Amino acid sequence: MQRSDFRFSHSLRVRWAEADLQGIVFNGHYLTYADVGITEYFRAMGQAYDAETGVKGADFFAVRTLLEYKSPAHFDEILDVHVRIARLGNSSMQFEIGIYREDELLVTGEVVYVHADQQSRRPTPVPDSFRAAVRQFETSPPQEG
Repeated sequence: MQRSDFRFSHSLRVRWAEADLQGIVFNGHYLTYADVGITEYFRAMGQAYDAETGVKGADFFAVRTLLEYKSPAHFDEILDVHVRIARLGNSSMQFEIGIYREDELLVTGEVVYVHADQQSRRPTPVPDSFRAAVRQFETSPPQEG
């Protein structure tokens, strides 16, 4: 996985509360970093999440997360969270995540969301307008958030 595989990244600084006494980031915080990256990806794509209506009338629910740790991050470092949609199915999408410190890949990840009815949480098709936004965004020049 290379940084150049991604069209979008978002930078963040590791906060003191995210690290242990040795200054190493607790492993659970990387999922929060991935979530921040995905939120910023939606925003950059013009599909920002609204708590009442979901993503422009749609609602996505996380159903699977997977992180693989390669090297630790430390307090006060700047991390770049790279995000892309690797697969867009009928009612689900798979995000691929790469968390880097400069050129060093620290964590790889995968987050799968299902598009579903807000009440029943039953899968529904991903809207065509969202698919079009993804296609346009993923083929545009790289962006940093």
